Amino acid sequence: MDSTTDSQKTAQNAECSGNCDSCSSTQKTAPQKGLPPKVRLDVKHVILVLSGKGGVGKSTVAVNLATALANHGKNTGLLDLDIHGPSIPKMLGIEKEHPAVLAQCIQPVMVMPNLAVMSMAFLLPDTSTPVVWRGPMKMGAIQQFLAEVNWGALDYLVVDLPPGTGDEVLSIAQLAPNVRGAVIVTTPQDVAVLDATKAIEFIKKMDLPVIGVVENMSGMVCPHCHEVLDLFGRGGGEKAAKKFGVPFLGAIPLDPAMVASGDAGKPFITADPESPTAKAVEAVMEKVLAIAEKDA
Repeated sequence: MDSTTDSQKTAQNAECSGNCDSCSSTQKTAPQKGLPPKVRLDVKHVILVLSGKGGVGKSTVAVNLATALANHGKNTGLLDLDIHGPSIPKMLGIEKEHPAVLAQCIQPVMVMPNLAVMSMAFLLPDTSTPVVWRGPMKMGAIQQFLAEVNWGALDYLVVDLPPGTGDEVLSIAQLAPNVRGAVIVTTPQDVAVLDATKAIEFIKKMDLPVIGVVENMSGMVCPHCHEVLDLFGRGGGEKAAKKFGVPFLGAIPLDPAMVASGDAGKPFITADPESPTAKAVEAVMEKVLAIAEKDA
């Protein structure tokens, strides 16, 4: 996955922070028996955001969570590992960006001074190009996104993962250092919750903490009568959290404006910070922060 162009190669001699795996100063931690070695990365907490199935708003939660952390002064990275369907650049309005390569390090796209983003979408010729890869190629790409991207010193790296418990989730759990745990996103209905419980069990089998469960699309305030409509039911995510003894991080109501905000490339907590949905996201972020930094 060599994204270097002729124009970018002219910048190869520029200074690099030394965080990239290709730098001579970089060393990896000792490998665990039977597992690939952890990638050297200057990050305090890696937060995995995943779901058991698609269509539950996982990427929306990841984008708004990373933005909220950055708004609170945390040096934050957002890594889009949905290799076959990357959507993070679109949701942040940066889909036309192309990362530079300096001193053999890929430079992430900066959305804010303390929010850096990397995605497979940046390396594709256009938005309609599919990625047709088997597992080993995806693992190689994930290793490059960790080791050869100049993330700098991070407080948090939020990783948006594809639905399910496949290669990408397994690879990032094995390769990334300081994985603090996973945020499981679900919607309230039984079908989504059933798949979310599989994600919880998977994370536990990886010997990683489940930071908590987020119930997304939990009710919607009618714009006309202002009553709360339970379009997908309510409470399924909280029940799953109680069943498995993991924290319930909160319920985020469905808001059509949040969908429009994502399509427009602006995180909803920035576009409408006083809305009930934005405040719910902020409350989730506060719980993630408290859990991640407890005993850190």
